Amino acid sequence: QERISQWHDQSSRYSTELRDFKNQVLGMLEAAEKEREALRTEVESAAVRVDRLEREVDYLETQNPAPPCVEVDETLMDKQVATAKQRKNEKYTKLTDCSDTIASVRAMKILKRFGSTSGLWTKDAAGSSEKIYVFDGTANDTVYVFPRMREFTLFSATRKAARIKLPYPWVGTGHLVYDGHLYYIRQQGPSFQVIKFNLANKTVVDSSVFPAEEQIPVFGLSPFTYIEVAADEEGLWAIYATKEDEKNICLAKLDPGSLDIEQMWDTPCPRENAEGAFVVCGALHVVYNTRLPSRSRVQCVFDVSGTLAPEDAALVYFPKRYGSHSSMKYSPRERQVYAWDDGYQIIYRMEMKKKAEV
Repeated sequence: QERISQWHDQSSRYSTELRDFKNQVLGMLEAAEKEREALRTEVESAAVRVDRLEREVDYLETQNPAPPCVEVDETLMDKQVATAKQRKNEKYTKLTDCSDTIASVRAMKILKRFGSTSGLWTKDAAGSSEKIYVFDGTANDTVYVFPRMREFTLFSATRKAARIKLPYPWVGTGHLVYDGHLYYIRQQGPSFQVIKFNLANKTVVDSSVFPAEEQIPVFGLSPFTYIEVAADEEGLWAIYATKEDEKNICLAKLDPGSLDIEQMWDTPCPRENAEGAFVVCGALHVVYNTRLPSRSRVQCVFDVSGTLAPEDAALVYFPKRYGSHSSMKYSPRERQVYAWDDGYQIIYRMEMKKKAEV
């Protein structure tokens, strides 16, 4: 009886302690829930303040544009004057009546995060195909092909993608899909080749050694890209740089059939702090950033036809999200840019204006 009585006493004491502990835990959970709600409110408030700050920064940067990118270089000026009569820097006779230029970034859509921090994704810039072509990394030989945007967006793995193994590995992120063909850059020793690859029958149609000596990376912030193949309403272009004029970017018009260089220009756009470039209606748009990634911006525009003066071009800012762009491919049929930002695939929809209205 004494042991039973002792057991009842201990059970009663344990029950009391358990009830007290339960009440204590419930109190702590209630306090934690209140703290969680307070933190959530603070985070939401901080997000609102960040969005407001970004809008204010956009406004301030629009009202206080960055300094012009053209440097006064007497040597460069003398060189340009000396070569003014040559074909190299003649004004370009346009093939189309395109007279648009970029006014601003109308919208941005972040699709997903796929692959390495550097890469390239794009559609066919000329055809009507909806296929998505993905180049993961800056040196590889396998291209992923998704049938539509939906498959690329919804699936994180590559099981929905076909694979195209190229006969030669690519280098950089300056490649292009145009009218059913892949134009990609191959490095062979000190020289670079433009390879034209038929995507339908998986064969090399043509190749050409790019006719520029002592090439250097075309963008100061993207040291892996030596040639950027771009497409616009006028056709194909090649953006590059050489040691002969290592400060500035050069531009060439490509024949998509023969890969011949039709015309070449020395532009006033500097390589320093450049991260990418694309061509719109015959005008080269160079995108700049900083060594510590900040807000990307189109700060230098060079119109080969001479119809758009650099001082008349709009200063276009891209919303800051992750890092810096390793590739930016303009689609002339969709009027948008496919960008790769620190492993994120982004679409920028562009607001266009007539050149005379900017």
